[in-house]
Amino acid sequence: VIQDRIGWKPVWVVTKFADDAAFERGEHFEKNTIEGNLLLNEGITEFLALLAGTGGTAFSNANARLGVGDSTTAAGATQTALQAATNKLYKTMETSFPSVSNQTITFRAVFGSAEGNFAWEEFSVMNGSDETPAKNLNRKVSAQVAFGHNVRKSARNSHAM
Repeated sequence: VIQDRIGWKPVWVVTKFADDAAFERGEHFEKNTIEGNLLLNEGITEFLALLAGTGGTAFSNANARLGVGDSTTAAGATQTALQAATNKLYKTMETSFPSVSNQTITFRAVFGSAEGNFAWEEFSVMNGSDETPAKNLNRKVSAQVAFGHNVRKSARNSHAM
């Protein structure tokens, strides 16, 4: 029996900007780096189906969404979405994301100043516009400061293999 293993080194980066003008200038007032996350069973299965060419929906620019929510429920491998009941939002990828370079995939979405104005407690990457039937690749639970109105946010999730 021959076995190969893949190392998974995820990092989330949340960058905060005072307003839209500061975002356009690239002047952030806070940047948080959050290490780790849990791969979800449905995301692992989707990834393997795509790798084997047996089906699945790509985590492409057209499909991938970066999600945030306010649930503090511990991450569990059998979860299939963000756990927040109401305060959650999935955003489409920025142009040219996801990107792949040097065995690392990076997903990036920008949340406008009127979006996601709640405590960001959980994060996920999804491959569709709706939680069902889309698949969530991963989920991370990490308390972040609540966002006030008029704060522009940028979230990035990178996975090195």
